[in-house]
Amino acid sequence: MAPRHILMALLVVAIWGFNFVVIKLSVAALPPLFSVALRFFFAAVPAVFFVRPPKAPVLLVVGYGFAFGVALYTFLNLALAIGMPAGLGSLVLQVQALFTMFFAYLWLNDRPRPQQVLGAAVAFAGIGVIAAGEIEGGLLLPLGLTVLAAIAWGVANILTKRAGPVNPVALTVWGALVVPLPMLMLSFIFEGPQAIADAVVGFTWGDAALIAFLAYPATLLGLAIWSGLLSRYPASTVAPFTLLVPVTGLLSGVLILGDQIGMPEIAGGVLILLGLALVALRLKAAPYDVAEPGRRA
Repeated sequence: MAPRHILMALLVVAIWGFNFVVIKLSVAALPPLFSVALRFFFAAVPAVFFVRPPKAPVLLVVGYGFAFGVALYTFLNLALAIGMPAGLGSLVLQVQALFTMFFAYLWLNDRPRPQQVLGAAVAFAGIGVIAAGEIEGGLLLPLGLTVLAAIAWGVANILTKRAGPVNPVALTVWGALVVPLPMLMLSFIFEGPQAIADAVVGFTWGDAALIAFLAYPATLLGLAIWSGLLSRYPASTVAPFTLLVPVTGLLSGVLILGDQIGMPEIAGGVLILLGLALVALRLKAAPYDVAEPGRRA
């Protein structure tokens, strides 16, 4: 990769890692479900007036919006709101790669390589280590919600695959348009009209900055850069950069929010990253050094 493209990939990784800190701050300032509605409303508007609809079935775009927007961020925002540390959330959510692999096998008949199966086992062992360490810490429910968010992301990835070679920015923008109304309804039912009214009346410039970051750099800018890199380079070259998202997420959580990382989180995190590396990286055996005819090896 060209140096400037490496820097662009690292910028996206930094944005996506810091994204978890911003979500954590947003669910502390606003009702978590209402925050999702605001994020995706502004991710869709005004972009939807300038981006053509993706060349994909309407039901697929709607399904993508529900999986990536409604399901993923309902579970993730609730997890962060009830105690999931931002950095740990950024790490656990990356098991979406394992669920994507599993769903691809079930629905697309995409058989995983033995190396990927081993990677999945190692990463889930890491989740088990973290879960065992959180039994007394009260984080089992947030951990479970984050895993559900990862499952939703895996479903969204399969729907993206089903869509074929469509513009990923268009799919994101028009999928985002699906999200605000269902999320507003969920917020009205579970958080209550009074909570929504209080959030609107008490909305500050700080709240606006949080939502703007989530809608634009974290959602639209990050995806635009990432899709551009994928169009220039093989996925096997670009995808491993996502392994750095938990690193930037953990560092942001510790430095900005003062997250505490204990030995179970460190041990489990190492196993998750190792497992994800086995899933994402295509390892090749070194070729034999065969001498040319008439030449001594």
